[in-house]
Amino acid sequence: MPLASITAVASALTAVLGLFVAHLAYRGYRRHESRTMRALAIGIVSIAVVPYLILYLFDPILDLSDAASLLAITLSHTIGLAVIYRTFDR
Repeated sequence: MPLASITAVASALTAVLGLFVAHLAYRGYRRHESRTMRALAIGIVSIAVVPYLILYLFDPILDLSDAASLLAITLSHTIGLAVIYRTFDR
């Protein structure tokens, strides 16, 4: 199996698992009206799902350069981490 195929499969599994975990966090938000769980769901989607969408959906459609794709993915990770950081009590 070529390395590109392995990478695509691993990325897809990460996105699916991220969606599942985000779904669980969102259910926790709905059940307990917890803003923390909602923020956690948003953070997980930003870290695990959005980069997959950028790389395999938006990149081919918009014909992004490597630098633009990398910037968009890095910004998505940063936003996700910032949202998750905000869930911690100070």
